[in-house]
Amino acid sequence: MSGAGARLVNETAGSGPIDPLADLPLIVGRNLRRLRVRQGHSLERLAKQSGVSRAMLGQIETGKSVPTIGLLWKIAVALGVPFASLIAAEDAGGTLVLRRANAKLLSSNQGQFTSRALFPFDSERKVEFYELRLAPLHRENADAHAPGTRENLVVARGTVEIIPGSGRPVTLSEGDAILFEADVPHSYRNLATEEAILFLVMTYVETIG
Repeated sequence: MSGAGARLVNETAGSGPIDPLADLPLIVGRNLRRLRVRQGHSLERLAKQSGVSRAMLGQIETGKSVPTIGLLWKIAVALGVPFASLIAAEDAGGTLVLRRANAKLLSSNQGQFTSRALFPFDSERKVEFYELRLAPLHRENADAHAPGTRENLVVARGTVEIIPGSGRPVTLSEGDAILFEADVPHSYRNLATEEAILFLVMTYVETIG
């Protein structure tokens, strides 16, 4: 569920208030430092394990750099944590309404791919739920997720081609679903000239949170 050239962006209502928790660079920075220190990694060690430079890791931790989704996936894999752990914000508990107008989106640089989390980040879980949108004829390449991770996709609108690892391409129409191992590189491609909408359930082997 990631593209190497994608960046974190915020989507807010045009004239509505901006949620301070939607400041993703600062949230990512705090989470990265917390997870790194908890695991006893120095910046140098994490740089070697993730392939992300020490300078870039330092900029991310201080909120001075907006990381690409590809970089965050490398860091998450190196730390052995789910991607969502790096963008998790505090939750007040109780009933939680996730307004689209205040959604935190992961988006490609050109806006051809967006991913919206449809769950709170701070509770323990083995499952995550996302809304994915693909621009007309766009192909989104995703890096391998943590070992044992599975993706269950259903197409809500459009026609999409899924390539799971080295498997054969699978074409899905509206209402079709697919379940596949996502711990290998995979891709999604919109075959139509209109935006495609998918819903993704990502399941991890171990409980996270």
